[in-house]
Amino acid sequence: MSSSANVPVSSLDLLEPAMAGRLPAIARLLTRAESGAEEVYEALSELYRHTGKAHVVGITGVPGSGKSTLLAKLAREIRRSGRRVGIVAVDPTSPFSGGAILGDRIRMNELAADPGVFVRSMATRGIMGGLARNTLDAVDILDATGYDVVLIETVGVGQDEIEVVQAVHTTVVISAPGLGDDIQAVKAGVLEIADIHVVSKCERPDANRAISDLTNMLKMNWTPPEPSAWQIPVVATSAEKGEGLSLLQEKIDEHSSFLKESGTLLERRKRIAEQRLLKEAEELLRDRFLSHPEDHVQDLLSQLLRREIHPHHAARQLIDNC
Repeated sequence: MSSSANVPVSSLDLLEPAMAGRLPAIARLLTRAESGAEEVYEALSELYRHTGKAHVVGITGVPGSGKSTLLAKLAREIRRSGRRVGIVAVDPTSPFSGGAILGDRIRMNELAADPGVFVRSMATRGIMGGLARNTLDAVDILDATGYDVVLIETVGVGQDEIEVVQAVHTTVVISAPGLGDDIQAVKAGVLEIADIHVVSKCERPDANRAISDLTNMLKMNWTPPEPSAWQIPVVATSAEKGEGLSLLQEKIDEHSSFLKESGTLLERRKRIAEQRLLKEAEELLRDRFLSHPEDHVQDLLSQLLRREIHPHHAARQLIDNC
């Protein structure tokens, strides 16, 4: 065996096979992106030039609303049109191992035999907001390697879910009847972020009330839009019976067309870019603070403890010295 066999494959070496659609290379790039290793960013930079083609859809809602099951059925429905589907399922982090609790991947086993679907679970690793730190790097990889639709399933933690709207083109909010509140979306504080509302488990006898309540709540919060504005639909679905899935796919596609035709897609892309820039800067600053506590950081901490400087002014000095 030659000595070169033991040389680790760089992320740049994975680009060509990944762009050719080879699943092992895509999987390895996703793993490296999730690790946040500095070495991967040169490859991610090259991939980023090939992004912007996929329609990115966020699937969010409170725990128990059936997001994972519905997402798997939706992916199969999208596949009927011949499009390739990438799924990033953001799982809560285990408090013991620090890894993802891969419940979503278990529920999506039915997609494993389809080569046109790629499912990736990512751990939040303590990051709030319903998304993992490198979620959008994973979206970039799937986008650049030929997946037409990328579905992001968030953790499902209530009000923190609103971060997803700053990361996707279309936001789907899922509610379910009988979860202890007439309208779970209102309780979670995410009613206003939806481009499409879904009531899942509509085979249940109390589903009609949930649909009616949600529709009425949307009307109460409704303000007269411009004639060309997007009208937020409420779609009733049953993953168990396979009902409403084709309508949901149709509404997602309609929203994609609306974004392009109205010019709103550019606005959303700008919003995503702005949020990513701010988040990356924030993470880099935090990493530097935690990993390299230089003398000026220790000095600032000492001044804070002695109440000689306000945290706001100390933060400004920290940024200036980075």
